[in-house]
Amino acid sequence: MFQNEGILLIDKPPSKTSFFVVAALREKTTLQKIGHTGTLDPFATGLLVMLLGKSWTKKAGLFLDHDKEYEATLYLGKATDTYDCDGKIIQESHFKPALQEINTALLSFQGIYAQVPPMFSAKKIDGKRLYKLARKGIEIERKPVEVKIETTLLNYSYPYLSLRIKGSKGTYIRSIAQDLGERLGCFAHLSALKRTRSGPFCIQDSISLEQCLSLPIEQLQNRLLRNV
Repeated sequence: MFQNEGILLIDKPPSKTSFFVVAALREKTTLQKIGHTGTLDPFATGLLVMLLGKSWTKKAGLFLDHDKEYEATLYLGKATDTYDCDGKIIQESHFKPALQEINTALLSFQGIYAQVPPMFSAKKIDGKRLYKLARKGIEIERKPVEVKIETTLLNYSYPYLSLRIKGSKGTYIRSIAQDLGERLGCFAHLSALKRTRSGPFCIQDSISLEQCLSLPIEQLQNRLLRNV
């Protein structure tokens, strides 16, 4: 029987939804009140800050404004309708930007950034989820939202461009990939994404979902964070 409540840091594997992690933890712990401080797309990996128990799910609002950090891999030369690798290719280019062109373009992705939310997102406009409209082939006007970002080049070997991106609440990394591809004139989409930090929580302190589900309950309880 799971006796304690707290925060558990999970390194989400690819091809699993954030809800899958919630369901797996409910089965493991028998706790029904389990949430998280920010979802990850199925193809994405990395840090999920899980809130276990009623006393901690009630505190979810305390963590929602945290900035987050990612390692993102962009695929240059192809744009998709979802801005990521799960979408349909809608534009292609054979233009190969030089490293200097990459560095110059990245100067526009520092500090305050007016970002248009992607249609394939969970954002609500007039009470409707954008992704539900997008799946019906409906596109509506979205107003730019100001976020604060910091972008660092990690590696460039065409067609792959790896970046470290720090973003404030509401930052869509997929939109950065789309916008950067347009600025470079070559199109781009997000091919891989790993969340490495969420507020004070770091990926280095997490455990894999596989390890989590195999641990004895007593050991799992010992990994819970409470003094945050």
